[in-house]
Amino acid sequence: MKPFAYHQPGQIPDAAKLLTSIEDSKLVAGGMTLIPTIKQRLASPVALVDLSKLGSLKGITDDGATITIGAMTPHAVVAASRLVQTKIPGLAALASMIGDPAVRNRGTIGGSVANNDPAADYPAGVLGLGATIVSSTRDIAADKFFLGLFETALEVGEIITAIRFPVPLKAGYSKFKAPASRYALVGVFVAKFADGVRVAVTGAGPGVFRVPPMEVALSENFDPSAIAAIKIDNDGLTSDIHAEADYRAHLVTVMAKRAVDAALS
Repeated sequence: MKPFAYHQPGQIPDAAKLLTSIEDSKLVAGGMTLIPTIKQRLASPVALVDLSKLGSLKGITDDGATITIGAMTPHAVVAASRLVQTKIPGLAALASMIGDPAVRNRGTIGGSVANNDPAADYPAGVLGLGATIVSSTRDIAADKFFLGLFETALEVGEIITAIRFPVPLKAGYSKFKAPASRYALVGVFVAKFADGVRVAVTGAGPGVFRVPPMEVALSENFDPSAIAAIKIDNDGLTSDIHAEADYRAHLVTVMAKRAVDAALS
């Protein structure tokens, strides 16, 4: 591990200023991805900007039609939240499936969403629920936030402060996980709203994506049988040591049916 400067600002503007003034600096939220990457010398930031002292970025609030979760809120807190369990139980279930207890107690929702790992769980929940990513400078719709492999709409110096989730009529999440990492080989989040259904998939390709044919079918009949015959094209899906693209394509339908089951239960 190469030497680096360490900063722990107490205000969001100070953190943003450090990011823009120090070239090749990196934010640290929970550090679940960044720290191992640095230890393996796959990244060599000049400086780390630690957000752990920004207490205003932690917590969960009920806004009636929406729930707002602070960016520095750990996965375990989301999973255990009575508010989330009551209003969006599918999101609480998703948070409970992330990694192991150490990861859930240290990793944060903002860090996961900003990192946009193609096999992470939260991107499916954020996109599936049509959430709004609140940053230090603006609000970004989920449909415009996730741009590709580890790529988001965040600009240099822009920091996620919270994520605002609309409360659905029903929602569910199901994933087929890699045994060691517990990352999703395929994870599917399904959310039903008064104006339709959203289906978001993680793990299957280079980034989270929606499945319009399933959304149309489930909007007409919110039941696993409505999507049982829908086949996903494996073109562009991931093939690696864990699973081939055609197997992941098959898993999308299987996990989507289970997610609907979870939403209905």
